[in-house]
Amino acid sequence: MPRLLGVDIPNDRVAEVSLTYLYGVGPKTARDLCRKAGVDPRKLARELVEDELGRLAALLERDYTVEGPLRRQVNQNISRLRDISCYRGQRHRRGLPVRGQRTRTNARTRKGPRKTVAGKKGVKDLR
Repeated sequence: MPRLLGVDIPNDRVAEVSLTYLYGVGPKTARDLCRKAGVDPRKLARELVEDELGRLAALLERDYTVEGPLRRQVNQNISRLRDISCYRGQRHRRGLPVRGQRTRTNARTRKGPRKTVAGKKGVKDLR
């Protein structure tokens, strides 16, 4: 398996797709990287030569923020929002959706599994 920036990229996929296994590299960035480095995007990752891997790694280091530094930057941005106690920071702190999604239904990914409230009855039982 070829290794780029400390990440093993899959052998059996074309170079363009296997580059997307790096955090912060999507399909368009992978296409741009292959074009700038002079690598055939349809070549399998196992067929990449050390020289090509070196050029890709150098481009990634120089022009893009990926993997560890990008993760650190995202975490710093979120912690800054929490520290200044803005609305988005409060939503992050409470584990609720941040970007205006509804929470009455849905939002299970952020809120976690349902917490069933026991003993909730209808209006007739209150008399």
